[in-house]
Amino acid sequence: MLPNAIQIEHQPDLEEPLLIAGFEGWGNALDISRGMVEYLIGKMKAQVFGKIDSDLFYRFDENRPIVKIQDGKLKDLSPPGGFFYSADRHLAGRDIILLKATEPSLRWFQFTEALVSLCKRMGVKTAFILGSMYDNVLHTDMVVSGLVSNSEFLPRLREKKVMTVSYEGPGAIHSFIHKASKKQGIECISLWCHCPYYLQGTTHFGLLSYLGSLLASLGGFKFDGEELEATWRALSKEIQGIIDKNPELQGMVNDLRKAKVKGSWDVARKGDKVIHLEDFMKPK
Repeated sequence: MLPNAIQIEHQPDLEEPLLIAGFEGWGNALDISRGMVEYLIGKMKAQVFGKIDSDLFYRFDENRPIVKIQDGKLKDLSPPGGFFYSADRHLAGRDIILLKATEPSLRWFQFTEALVSLCKRMGVKTAFILGSMYDNVLHTDMVVSGLVSNSEFLPRLREKKVMTVSYEGPGAIHSFIHKASKKQGIECISLWCHCPYYLQGTTHFGLLSYLGSLLASLGGFKFDGEELEATWRALSKEIQGIIDKNPELQGMVNDLRKAKVKGSWDVARKGDKVIHLEDFMKPK
């Protein structure tokens, strides 16, 4: 394991914490994965206690550092990376570690080894790794699929109407964490939200709320999604209004509905025509 791969600023007092990790990058359609963790950090008043060593795991030419320059002077430089937060147990109902990070560019085996070793030291027994993908689903659908390291957890997923994953193709850091967690005896659950491809450029607040409630039920903590639900109610009305006024969008949505009835949903293929709803929405 690489030394100082994860730098701990202070050791929080945690009892059997739950890990929830969300990554920005390939598996973050509509910013659901990273956005869910960011929302929980805010609602639970979570505090930073550690960070990932950016220099070890990221290519800065692929994930450019963000700089802030004012009046000809460099004020700030923020490289890609990630931070660990501990949630307020009084607000969350239990101890939780939240990881918000950019998917690493380099050394995935060493990254997952460092992450799982940290989890073992801090008493984590269950980890939720969040992902999201574009799919041929409707914005009114709440579709989540998942995979588990322990088959005994599968009935709980099925009870919550989470589809089990069958997939062969390119993978993300999620699978590496999943494999390393299983090896170390940590129960790992990967949850993937299926996002309507025509909503690219917007945020699916309804799916965020649904995922938050699902996590809370499976992980045994408190979740307040009222703010997300209210925002989604207003946005979904706007989306439906746009669809109703545009024949091309209507045709696309009707095709998706027919495919749903037939049970023939397929992931959107490369080269298919994709309509971005943001092209029809007024700038905020």
